[in-house]
Amino acid sequence: MNTVGQIIKDARIKKGISLSRLESLTRIKKDFIQKIENSDWDNLPDFPVVSGFVKNLSGSLGISVNNTMAVLRRDYLPKKLAINPKPDVESRFSWSPKLAFVIGVGSLIFLVLGYLGFEYSKFIKAPQIYISSPQENETISKTVVKIKGKTTTDATLTVNNQPVILDQDGNFESEINVDKKTQELVFVVVSRSGMSTEIRRKIEIEN
Repeated sequence: MNTVGQIIKDARIKKGISLSRLESLTRIKKDFIQKIENSDWDNLPDFPVVSGFVKNLSGSLGISVNNTMAVLRRDYLPKKLAINPKPDVESRFSWSPKLAFVIGVGSLIFLVLGYLGFEYSKFIKAPQIYISSPQENETISKTVVKIKGKTTTDATLTVNNQPVILDQDGNFESEINVDKKTQELVFVVVSRSGMSTEIRRKIEIEN
């Protein structure tokens, strides 16, 4: 029983047509023609493409298209599809209300812990203070020194052991009594956690 490949090969040889010549006539690569003649279906395209090749070859060789197509349908074996016996269905991502709840709770816990950590770091951190007046080595003509600056909110500030009032933003502006022997102002700011920062600012009192 002749295969479709044998039918095409016999017709080609009978007409004295080489593979290269048949390739030129049909625009089908001779490698494909050889595979069809050898019934090498595993290394050929899918059936619709192969059937188009066979129709083209049959027409070019002057043999019955209906006959070759009938034999092709008999000879052509469907390609086996690679099927995973255990499909990895569980590995596919699936958004569910339970997952959304877990992510939401986890995110909330993360935010709360982050906020508490941030507040704790602020709580145990030494307070900062910025002094805009007086300047270092500033000459003071009176026995009252005007001080001005800003420090950490909710802290307490003393200058040469004299308490200074802070506003709600930590700003301060006040006057400190000094005498002619005073050579520096000692700014001491203490946070709620008991952490303190000390800055000394030298001044000169005019005689």
